[in-house]
Amino acid sequence: MKRSEIAFGIIKIPVDFIMTFAAFIAAYELRLITEPISWISKPIDYSVLPTQIEYIYFSITVAIALVAVFALGKMYNLKTTHKFSKETKRVVTLCGIWIMLIITYFFFTRTFPFSRLAIIYSWTLTFILVTVGRAFIRLIQNAFLRAGIGKRRLLFIGNNGVTNELSKTLNLDLSYKIVGLIGKTTPITDIKNLGSISQLEYILKKRKIDEVIQTKSDMTEAQAENILELCDLNHISYRFTPDLVDVRKTNIEIETLGSIPVINLKPTPLDGWGKVIKRTLDIVGATLGLVLLSPIFLITAIAIKIDSKGPIIFSHLDDGSSVKRVGQRGKLFKFYKFRSMQEKTDSKRYSDLAHKNTRKDGPLVKIKNDPRVTKVGRFIRKYSIDELPQLYNVLVGNMSLVGPRPHLPEEVAKYEKHHRFILTIKPGLTGLPQTSGRSDLSFEEEVKLDRYYIENWSLWHDIKLIFKTIGVILKGHKE
Repeated sequence: MKRSEIAFGIIKIPVDFIMTFAAFIAAYELRLITEPISWISKPIDYSVLPTQIEYIYFSITVAIALVAVFALGKMYNLKTTHKFSKETKRVVTLCGIWIMLIITYFFFTRTFPFSRLAIIYSWTLTFILVTVGRAFIRLIQNAFLRAGIGKRRLLFIGNNGVTNELSKTLNLDLSYKIVGLIGKTTPITDIKNLGSISQLEYILKKRKIDEVIQTKSDMTEAQAENILELCDLNHISYRFTPDLVDVRKTNIEIETLGSIPVINLKPTPLDGWGKVIKRTLDIVGATLGLVLLSPIFLITAIAIKIDSKGPIIFSHLDDGSSVKRVGQRGKLFKFYKFRSMQEKTDSKRYSDLAHKNTRKDGPLVKIKNDPRVTKVGRFIRKYSIDELPQLYNVLVGNMSLVGPRPHLPEEVAKYEKHHRFILTIKPGLTGLPQTSGRSDLSFEEEVKLDRYYIENWSLWHDIKLIFKTIGVILKGHKE
């Protein structure tokens, strides 16, 4: 998902809140202004009228309530390809539900006397101001889209009547730029033909495609699988008309473009709001971890320094270059651990100690009874204390609290094609494999567990894995 889509989706929350708060403040003043007009309203009993401070607190509460109702009503969907008229209708409906909740609250509590006319003012002004706020956001977003910022670059696979009809619909949508199609050489539409299906990988990368819609139905199962795999590996949204592919994924969305239903296959729920929620959890968790575990950081640093020569943090390789790991989408980042081995012995895993490698099933290297590990190193490895500095990686955004483990560049270079799916998201401090057998699992089993996690992510799942990891760490594990 485009960053601009996420940004404009997030900004709706404070705008809705501010507009609702402003509507209630304006309604309060409007009620006082209309009080002398007898044919509009009855005189106000000032003895029961709330003070301005009380009213401000109340206005903040109902504004938060409206945001909550809108959230439950999916008004903060980050993909804004629906029409503004449809959005306005949903604002009317959800504002109605919200105001009924407020009235119900008054009815049962009877603790906050409030003019019925002021309620009408509040609802009317809230609807008007929220709609105006969202219209303003839409105008700004459309201006960005017209300037080419945030457009989703779309590729069709197929050249037929369905492609033609979809292209007519999407050409009217500012969110999309139709880059071209892959299909028959005989032109059915005015869309540029970019080549054949065999050139798909090259076209996706060269044209920087964000989304693929497949309308071609006469494909072999192998071709369909290849398209899905390429879209997954290149982090491209994939949609298709319903009769094209045997659906085997759980993360699907169905919508109608014009008169054509299309299905969107998402490789992970960690898109849009999922990404925002997970990042929020990472920031809060990493901050708390760094603060609460600071005494352990200090004790560990002193112990490492007393036990052996060398730096406290393992951040440079034997040749002096920075320690790197492969992160999301294959990007390298600086990686930090407490040093648990003798200084400048890291490269021996590929030379003197290569014969002791116990991970023959995949690209990873693990040395049994590693002679390079120091006394303190053995202890901090047992309880995973050596990995605590990675909380800094989480805080700055290179890693996440939960996700696939970050691997070495030379290990990732040996990945098979299907292994690269785990690079879809940020690597994590812990993950499903680490809480399901740790180093006893084969590499293929780890990849399967990581893929399951990515395709079935949820906030609750992350929280459970974090607490499960704490239990595993407290028990300790053998090298």
